[in-house]
Amino acid sequence: MLMLELLLLISMPIQAEELVCKRLGRALLPELAKDGDFKIGGIFNFRTGQDGQMFTFQSLPVQAKCKTFSYREVQFAFTIIFAIKEINKNSNILPNHTLGYKIYNACGFPNIIESAVALSNGQRPVISDGNCTKADTVHAIIGNSASTPTMGFARIIGRFNIPVISHFATCACLSSRKDYPSFFRTIPSDYYQSRALAQLVKYFGWTWVGAISNKFDYGMSGIATFITAAQEEGVCIEYWETFTSTDPASAQARIVNIIKHSTAKVIMAFMSQVEIKVLVDLLYKQNITGLQWIGSDAWITDNTLTESLGHTALIGSVGFTVPTAKIPGLGPFLQEVNPSQFPESTFLKEFWESVFNCSLTSRAGWRTCDGSEHFKNVKTFFTDVSDLRFTNNVYKAVYAVAYALHNLLSCKENKGPFINGTCANPSDLQLWQVLHYLQTVNYSMESGETVFFDNKGDSPARYELINLQKATKSTMEVVTIGYYDATLPKAQQFSMNNISIVWAGGRQKVPASVCSEHCPPGTRKALQKGKPVCCYDCIPCPPGAISNTTDASDCLKCPMEYWSNHRGDSCVLKEVEFLLYTETMGIILTVCSIFGAFLTTVIFAIFFHYRETPIVRANNSELSFLLLFSLTLCFLCPLTFISRPSEWSCMLRHTAFGIIFVLCISCVLGKTIVVLMAFRATLPGSNVMKWFGPPQQRLSVLSLTLIQVLICVFWLTISPPFPYMNMDYYQEKIILECCLGSAIGFWAVLGYIGVLALLCFVLAFLARKLPDNFNEAKFITFSMLIFCAVWITFIPAYISSPGKFTVAVEIFAILASSSGLLFCIFIPKCYIILFRPDENTKKHLMGKSPH
Repeated sequence: MLMLELLLLISMPIQAEELVCKRLGRALLPELAKDGDFKIGGIFNFRTGQDGQMFTFQSLPVQAKCKTFSYREVQFAFTIIFAIKEINKNSNILPNHTLGYKIYNACGFPNIIESAVALSNGQRPVISDGNCTKADTVHAIIGNSASTPTMGFARIIGRFNIPVISHFATCACLSSRKDYPSFFRTIPSDYYQSRALAQLVKYFGWTWVGAISNKFDYGMSGIATFITAAQEEGVCIEYWETFTSTDPASAQARIVNIIKHSTAKVIMAFMSQVEIKVLVDLLYKQNITGLQWIGSDAWITDNTLTESLGHTALIGSVGFTVPTAKIPGLGPFLQEVNPSQFPESTFLKEFWESVFNCSLTSRAGWRTCDGSEHFKNVKTFFTDVSDLRFTNNVYKAVYAVAYALHNLLSCKENKGPFINGTCANPSDLQLWQVLHYLQTVNYSMESGETVFFDNKGDSPARYELINLQKATKSTMEVVTIGYYDATLPKAQQFSMNNISIVWAGGRQKVPASVCSEHCPPGTRKALQKGKPVCCYDCIPCPPGAISNTTDASDCLKCPMEYWSNHRGDSCVLKEVEFLLYTETMGIILTVCSIFGAFLTTVIFAIFFHYRETPIVRANNSELSFLLLFSLTLCFLCPLTFISRPSEWSCMLRHTAFGIIFVLCISCVLGKTIVVLMAFRATLPGSNVMKWFGPPQQRLSVLSLTLIQVLICVFWLTISPPFPYMNMDYYQEKIILECCLGSAIGFWAVLGYIGVLALLCFVLAFLARKLPDNFNEAKFITFSMLIFCAVWITFIPAYISSPGKFTVAVEIFAILASSSGLLFCIFIPKCYIILFRPDENTKKHLMGKSPH
């Protein structure tokens, strides 16, 4: 097998040329060649193969059937010649030395390997009848334009330390110095292109993308890196399929069917111009349109895309490619190319005949031409220098070799890079020495671009983002819309121009390609079971949590004093709840409080006006007036419970309420005792009233009230009430309430009131049936019954009521108990004073009036 014999050749001395002669059958001769002190080799595919088959190294490769001329490849080859002529004329580079070249036409993988072996062995003079030649190895090889063939011969050539510089092989796998120790390239590695494309997809918001590559190393390696980088950017790949132009019809139909039924509207195509043209033709025949293509550099700027039927579907495509460039003088040089310059080149004669549609030799049915024709009179891609992106890479490669050789020859003894500071010997130049200088080369082109290689042999990754905006039958317009520079910090690597972009179908709006629509603020993403992370449902954030970004993965909980708004996209201050004067409940309670105080004042005025009447005098007028005064304060006490709680209002409302109610109950208790004492005083020989006269009544009221005052002082001293923001009862609002401070103090105040009320009730109950026409104990008993019932009911209601209703319950208890006392004790007296004056007599009260 050819490959086996080539591998054997690697392990054999170079002098074993006889084996090569017998295997190849003839010496493989370069199409374009010129002698020089140093030589640069070139391997290009001047023709494209018909079968384009893949080689698996499992069987002997079949010789490709080459047919169509590749104008771009021919341009690459003559760019080498142009650059070498420039260098030979430049006295500043390699003075007193000349560069030569040997350029091979290698159509198909076997020819590429044979060309590489020929360049590594050299085939100069014939040394035997078997066509074997003397070794004449080149100092560097430029080529090939594809990654897989380059990998094939770069691994072999690397064993001989011959530098290989590719202008178009971008597979990231070629960066391995272990496998390809002598490989360099003037085009960035696909590692950077793939990551740039992933950032591009993310930039335009495409999270659901299809991926198609060819089955060669270029496509497989590039698309794999793209998928990894895209997933790091949060992009999902709906499908990844491989495709070649020579696949069976069934396999191609399967790919088309996948594209047709997919939901991804953006397709990343990592392939060459050959595959993309076949693919868009198939889609065109199926009338599948509206797809947004992302192209790799192998096809996105290819000027032969218009040869496909479906090329209009590629309008709007975007992709990265190497920056555009100009090479002064290249255009006129290409126009002057003529077969007479290379009379031994069979290819150039065929190329000439193909371009001018004639024959340089007499052939039936062909127009005869003599070589006087001129390229400037025809329009071909060969002489088109409007887009020299990749041609410039060939140009830079030639200069890189020239500068490396120049630096090698400029070495000063004892200051060289080799052992003991030695320099290379030009008369016995070793290829590993050229390799060393090429690794360290660093020069600037006339355009200002700096050319150098990193430790993997790669060039700096700089790209232009281009957009295919218009197509005619022969050309597509390429517009630069952005840039990518991997040498910059990540945040600055990708930038866009202020140029409008044409999208698929000629649309001006960025197409959407997502598995699920974006989740708006106020929602979060919930992954769909069994589907990629880009497929999700949008779930509203729960109350109290928000998301203020699109496609939030989780909702953020609001701080304690905040709550989510109704959209769920921002936190707002919680509503603070407390009893207000302006709300309905506050207005009702305020009116009731003021009305109670007003009614008590009116009764006070009536009693004061009729203070000399028997009914007022008989009911201890001093205690009655003090009771009316305390009831007035009781009715006004609820006003301290309404409005925003503060430190002073919290302390005042509970202590004032406790003290005033004790004062009130003390007066009632005093009146009850007076009734009992008055009955005992009517008994013969009793002198009890002297023990509970007015001084004793005043002292008892004062003493009982003072006890409550002391309780309140201890409460306020130890742990007073204070305003408190209760966030536990309601999630969505804050209850501003008065915290009791010491619960013992609060219940001590209420307990003391309860004890006095119970005592008063018991005494009044005992005196309720004493003989008298107007026994006040009956009314006191009923009032105390109401008082106790209200406050017993108050306790569970107070504990269970939420927020401001707690305050309302307490106010209601105060008003109800105060009203009970007022109505039961004083209203009957007022009725007699105002409407039954005949009963307001001493005789009637003494029970002596006739019935």
